[in-house]
Amino acid sequence: MSKIKIAPSILSADFSRLGEEVKAIDAAGADYIHVDVMDGHFVPNLTIGPVVVKSIRPHSKKIFDVHLMIENPDAFVEAYAKAGADIITVHTEARQQDVRATCQRIKSLGKKCGIVIKPKTPASALAPLMDLADLILIMTVEPGFGGQSFMADQLEKIKTVRDMIAGTGRDIDLEVDGGINAQTAKQVIAAGANVLVAGSAVFTGDAKDYAKNIQELLGNA
Repeated sequence: MSKIKIAPSILSADFSRLGEEVKAIDAAGADYIHVDVMDGHFVPNLTIGPVVVKSIRPHSKKIFDVHLMIENPDAFVEAYAKAGADIITVHTEARQQDVRATCQRIKSLGKKCGIVIKPKTPASALAPLMDLADLILIMTVEPGFGGQSFMADQLEKIKTVRDMIAGTGRDIDLEVDGGINAQTAKQVIAAGANVLVAGSAVFTGDAKDYAKNIQELLGNA
């Protein structure tokens, strides 16, 4: 399995100084910059549009990992690609899309394609898309809100998806998002995850604390 990567979710950052926060997590050792995009339809909240992604892109050369929690991702993948996304991740559950066609479009734009499933969606939903996936994201909370508790019943799904990835023979990241802290990080890593999305667990304290927070997630504190 690939080395463990930390993807701080800027949803938990101080939005009044977002550029500085991105710089700080970059310097603290983040591997990816995780951007949660919500449209107020697929999930109840509204968050980050392409203009914001474009404005923070100059503040880090790290991989921008953009998670589209939106009803019609196909209408926006080009805008996020142009804004600086490196990985664009879409939900199997989004109604207004052909997921396979959306993934193909993402890859045609020169970007990596991520595919995400919500807690109630079975791992089997991923099977027809594994040949296109560069990243699989397992949600361990219901998407749309930060600060939720980790859903331990998703650990078996993580193990199942790790086995599915192994069966492809391809190098596909297995990312987990939701309730990740120093304790749950150990559980998801043991289950097979290699990319951990964390919001409040990283953005706790001041910028000088972020490196320590990241090391705690890695178990190296």
